[in-house]
Amino acid sequence: MNCTIFTQNIILEHTASITLQNRKILYKFLTETPRELLLEIPKNFNNNIWWNIAHVVVTQQLLVYKLSGLPMLINDTMVEKFKKGSTPDGSATDEEIQQIKTLLFATLEQTEADYKAGKFTTYNTYTTSVNITLSNVEEAMKFNSFHEGIHLGSILALKRNIGK
Repeated sequence: MNCTIFTQNIILEHTASITLQNRKILYKFLTETPRELLLEIPKNFNNNIWWNIAHVVVTQQLLVYKLSGLPMLINDTMVEKFKKGSTPDGSATDEEIQQIKTLLFATLEQTEADYKAGKFTTYNTYTTSVNITLSNVEEAMKFNSFHEGIHLGSILALKRNIGK
């Protein structure tokens, strides 16, 4: 067995595990936070808990699927509403919340299945807003875990400032 491939698989499994744990935390925020607090934008903030949770789903799809030239598991409307640079519109329907609850896990499960099936064969190199260049899907998956951690931190800050 090629040790490089073995090591890479272990790293990706660990990265997937970290991402899954983060998604479980996000799911808990989504299910346990009243809608009005999910949508509240506290003073000195420019987004809310809802936007941050939906944003991580969208960003994972952009980084992993779109830059690999594969169809995303989300629609263009969702991308436009929650991509980098977008701002919350102050709403979230029951259907949207349910969809994000499902996508938090379904997107990770499908990514794992597609990766194991060898579907990620190309990647369009991309430099992130924090000046990290991603050259392949493995780097995108690792960066995504970092990105989701940033947004969990934002959510924790928002949580301390909502409802006041």
